[in-house]
Amino acid sequence: MKSPLFLALAASLAALASPVLAADPTGLWQTPTNGGQVRIARCGQALCGTLVTSDHIRREPNARDENNKDAAQRSRTLRGLPMLSGFTGGPSEWRGGSVYNPADGGTYRGTITMTGDNALRLRGCIVAPLCKTQTWTRIQ
Repeated sequence: MKSPLFLALAASLAALASPVLAADPTGLWQTPTNGGQVRIARCGQALCGTLVTSDHIRREPNARDENNKDAAQRSRTLRGLPMLSGFTGGPSEWRGGSVYNPADGGTYRGTITMTGDNALRLRGCIVAPLCKTQTWTRIQ
Protein backbone atom coordinates (compact mmCIF):
# COMPACT_ATOMS: atom_id res chain seq x y z
CA MET A 1 0.00 0.00 0.00
CA LYS A 2 1.38 3.43 -0.94
CA SER A 3 1.68 6.08 1.72
CA PRO A 4 -0.30 9.35 1.39
CA LEU A 5 3.02 11.26 1.33
CA PHE A 6 4.26 9.19 -1.62
CA LEU A 7 1.01 9.76 -3.53
CA ALA A 8 1.12 13.51 -2.87
CA LEU A 9 4.75 13.67 -4.04
CA ALA A 10 3.97 11.66 -7.18
CA ALA A 11 1.01 13.93 -8.01
CA SER A 12 3.16 17.03 -7.52
CA LEU A 13 5.89 15.71 -9.81
CA ALA A 14 3.34 14.78 -12.48
CA ALA A 15 1.90 18.29 -12.37
CA LEU A 16 5.36 19.81 -12.77
CA ALA A 17 6.19 17.52 -15.69
CA SER A 18 3.01 18.29 -17.65
CA PRO A 19 2.95 21.31 -19.95
CA VAL A 20 1.44 24.47 -18.54
CA LEU A 21 -1.99 25.14 -19.95
CA ALA A 22 -1.93 28.28 -22.04
CA ALA A 23 -4.55 30.97 -21.58
CA ASP A 24 -7.50 30.86 -23.97
CA PRO A 25 -7.45 33.84 -26.37
CA THR A 26 -11.19 33.73 -27.04
CA GLY A 27 -13.25 36.44 -25.41
CA LEU A 28 -13.72 40.21 -25.39
CA TRP A 29 -10.54 42.33 -25.47
CA GLN A 30 -9.85 46.04 -24.86
CA THR A 31 -7.42 47.63 -27.32
CA PRO A 32 -5.10 50.40 -26.10
CA THR A 33 -6.26 52.90 -28.73
CA ASN A 34 -9.56 54.54 -29.62
CA GLY A 35 -11.56 52.69 -26.94
CA GLY A 36 -11.72 49.63 -29.18
CA GLN A 37 -13.17 46.32 -28.07
CA VAL A 38 -12.64 43.20 -30.17
CA ARG A 39 -14.25 39.79 -29.69
CA ILE A 40 -11.89 36.93 -30.54
CA ALA A 41 -13.47 33.57 -31.37
CA ARG A 42 -12.58 30.29 -33.00
CA CYS A 43 -13.46 30.16 -36.68
CA GLY A 44 -12.92 26.54 -37.66
CA GLN A 45 -9.27 25.72 -36.89
CA ALA A 46 -8.27 29.40 -36.77
CA LEU A 47 -8.85 32.45 -34.59
CA CYS A 48 -10.80 35.43 -35.86
CA GLY A 49 -11.90 38.70 -34.31
CA THR A 50 -14.62 41.28 -34.87
CA LEU A 51 -14.87 44.89 -33.76
CA VAL A 52 -17.55 45.21 -31.08
CA THR A 53 -17.26 48.93 -30.31
CA SER A 54 -14.90 51.91 -30.31
CA ASP A 55 -14.99 55.62 -29.51
CA HIS A 56 -15.98 56.24 -33.15
CA ILE A 57 -18.84 53.70 -33.01
CA ARG A 58 -20.10 55.16 -29.71
CA ARG A 59 -20.23 58.62 -31.32
CA GLU A 60 -21.60 57.33 -34.64
CA PRO A 61 -23.37 53.95 -34.23
CA ASN A 62 -23.71 53.53 -38.01
CA ALA A 63 -20.10 54.51 -38.81
CA ARG A 64 -18.79 52.93 -42.01
CA ASP A 65 -15.46 51.46 -43.07
CA GLU A 66 -14.72 54.62 -45.05
CA ASN A 67 -10.91 54.24 -45.06
CA ASN A 68 -10.91 50.80 -46.67
CA LYS A 69 -8.53 50.64 -49.62
CA ASP A 70 -11.18 48.60 -51.47
CA ALA A 71 -13.93 51.06 -52.42
CA ALA A 72 -16.47 48.20 -52.59
CA GLN A 73 -15.96 47.57 -48.84
CA ARG A 74 -16.45 51.16 -47.65
CA SER A 75 -20.18 50.75 -47.03
CA ARG A 76 -19.60 48.09 -44.32
CA THR A 77 -20.48 49.19 -40.79
CA LEU A 78 -17.61 49.29 -38.30
CA ARG A 79 -19.65 47.45 -35.65
CA GLY A 80 -19.11 43.74 -36.31
CA LEU A 81 -16.29 44.41 -38.78
CA PRO A 82 -13.90 41.46 -39.21
CA MET A 83 -10.50 42.67 -37.96
CA LEU A 84 -8.58 39.45 -37.27
CA SER A 85 -8.63 36.35 -39.46
CA GLY A 86 -6.69 33.20 -40.23
CA PHE A 87 -4.55 32.94 -37.08
CA THR A 88 -3.40 29.35 -36.54
CA GLY A 89 -1.14 27.63 -34.06
CA GLY A 90 -1.38 27.83 -30.31
CA PRO A 91 -1.48 27.09 -27.50
CA SER A 92 0.23 30.39 -26.64
CA GLU A 93 1.07 31.88 -30.05
CA TRP A 94 -0.93 32.12 -33.28
CA ARG A 95 0.68 33.14 -36.58
CA GLY A 96 -0.10 33.62 -40.22
CA GLY A 97 -3.17 35.73 -39.64
CA SER A 98 -4.32 39.05 -41.03
CA VAL A 99 -5.00 42.20 -39.03
CA TYR A 100 -7.29 44.80 -40.59
CA ASN A 101 -6.92 48.36 -39.28
CA PRO A 102 -10.04 50.43 -40.04
CA ALA A 103 -8.20 53.64 -39.09
CA ASP A 104 -5.97 53.43 -42.18
CA GLY A 105 -7.75 50.77 -44.24
CA GLY A 106 -4.65 48.57 -44.27
CA THR A 107 -4.36 44.82 -43.79
CA TYR A 108 -1.22 43.48 -42.14
CA ARG A 109 0.36 40.09 -41.36
CA GLY A 110 -0.10 39.34 -37.70
CA THR A 111 0.90 37.30 -34.69
CA ILE A 112 -1.07 36.90 -31.45
CA THR A 113 0.87 35.92 -28.34
CA MET A 114 -0.76 35.28 -24.98
CA THR A 115 1.33 37.00 -22.30
CA GLY A 116 -0.93 35.98 -19.41
CA ASP A 117 -4.48 34.88 -18.70
CA ASN A 118 -5.79 38.40 -19.29
CA ALA A 119 -3.27 39.94 -21.70
CA LEU A 120 -2.23 39.32 -25.27
CA ARG A 121 0.26 40.93 -27.59
CA LEU A 122 -0.89 41.60 -31.16
CA ARG A 123 1.83 42.34 -33.68
CA GLY A 124 1.01 43.53 -37.18
CA CYS A 125 3.62 43.94 -39.91
CA ILE A 126 3.67 45.43 -43.38
CA VAL A 127 6.95 43.54 -43.77
CA ALA A 128 9.41 42.79 -40.96
CA PRO A 129 10.84 44.90 -39.37
CA LEU A 130 8.07 47.41 -40.18
CA CYS A 131 5.75 46.25 -37.40
CA LYS A 132 3.57 47.68 -34.67
CA THR A 133 2.76 45.85 -31.45
CA GLN A 134 -0.13 46.42 -29.05
CA THR A 135 -1.02 44.81 -25.74
CA TRP A 136 -4.71 44.04 -25.34
CA THR A 137 -6.41 43.44 -21.99
CA ARG A 138 -9.18 40.89 -21.48
CA ILE A 139 -12.59 42.35 -20.57
CA GLN A 140 -14.33 38.96 -20.33
